[in-house]
Amino acid sequence: MTKTVLISGAGIAGLTTAYWLHRHGFTPTVVERAADVRDGGYKIDIRGAALTVLERMGVLDAIRARKTDIRSGSVVDARGRRVAAMDGDTFGGRVHGDAEILRGDLARILYDLTKDEVEYRFEDSIADLTDADDGVKVTFAGGAVQSFDLVIGADGLHSATRTLTFGPGFEHDLGYRVAVYSTPNTLDLDREELTYVGPGRTALTYNTTGDDEAKAMFLFASTADTRDPGAAQRVLAEAYAGEGWAVPQLLAAMPEAPDFYCDSLSQVHLDTWSRGRVCLVGDAAHAASAASGQGTSLALVGAYVLAGELATANGDVSGFHAYEHELREFVAQNQKLGPANVKRMVLRSQAQVRMSMAMLGLLNRLPGKDKLMAKVVESIHRAATAIDLKTY
Repeated sequence: MTKTVLISGAGIAGLTTAYWLHRHGFTPTVVERAADVRDGGYKIDIRGAALTVLERMGVLDAIRARKTDIRSGSVVDARGRRVAAMDGDTFGGRVHGDAEILRGDLARILYDLTKDEVEYRFEDSIADLTDADDGVKVTFAGGAVQSFDLVIGADGLHSATRTLTFGPGFEHDLGYRVAVYSTPNTLDLDREELTYVGPGRTALTYNTTGDDEAKAMFLFASTADTRDPGAAQRVLAEAYAGEGWAVPQLLAAMPEAPDFYCDSLSQVHLDTWSRGRVCLVGDAAHAASAASGQGTSLALVGAYVLAGELATANGDVSGFHAYEHELREFVAQNQKLGPANVKRMVLRSQAQVRMSMAMLGLLNRLPGKDKLMAKVVESIHRAATAIDLKTY
């Protein structure tokens, strides 16, 4: 069985799909509009079934070797006083061996695993595609035209493959924006994370192992159009104007940041993830939003299942339907986490902020506080393990 498969997107979902398809005897090609795999980026968590996928790929030890190694996390008030503090894993909601790594580090590990076996076409993208009985005719932005047996869209929340196949829409804005960028480590953090909570907006900064700088991250209630970076920076500055703690310093570093990123917290809901010979995986199919903490894990598990079911079906499109049947409930449980989590992460009123700070202050003085906090994140662990992975 040799089936040619075009994968759009060299993110976590695309790289993992390419690896497993090659393992199963397919001939994958990955097209990516960027010039290379994106390094750096924000920190991400890998949980539950996704750890099993990485273990079966033989890279779990490499993942753990590149862990962020954040040792502690604290919530601070407007004057910078630590209201509550705990160890880094508890603060980040990591239990049962969960791993935290920079997104770019994970992407680089997966790319290095596949670069000698998979064709990568950087600085190009799909401009058009036509699904026919004998394959999918793809027109690339660079002008080339080529046919593939199958096409897989792994191109993220704003998937062009999804739009070309299903039409526009399907992104459901949760009413929040997230921004992240590198900033000088003016707070002298050493593998530490600090979080400040205001009404309708949360700000945090952290430093990871081996990084001389820090990352600033902002999560705030907004429905503003932030697709243009300049507009996004204005929206962010206005949202946090007058806030205390180190927020003014973090905002002052924003214009010079080389890696400024801002987007909506949105989910993707589709009645089906495939049409004909075209299928979606990862955020393109079922984005759960960054607030779920499960986007990377969903991408890893989804890619594994998609490739495995295609192999079981000998490359027939019935494998797409089997993949969806296998994954739907797992996705549904993880998508539920997004709206629930963001309401805890961004408090709507000053009264809610005061009450939350008082409760955290009380919790901070209780014995066994880390165990109490671990119970809070058990819902995430249940969702992360809500699938029995087949061995394909």
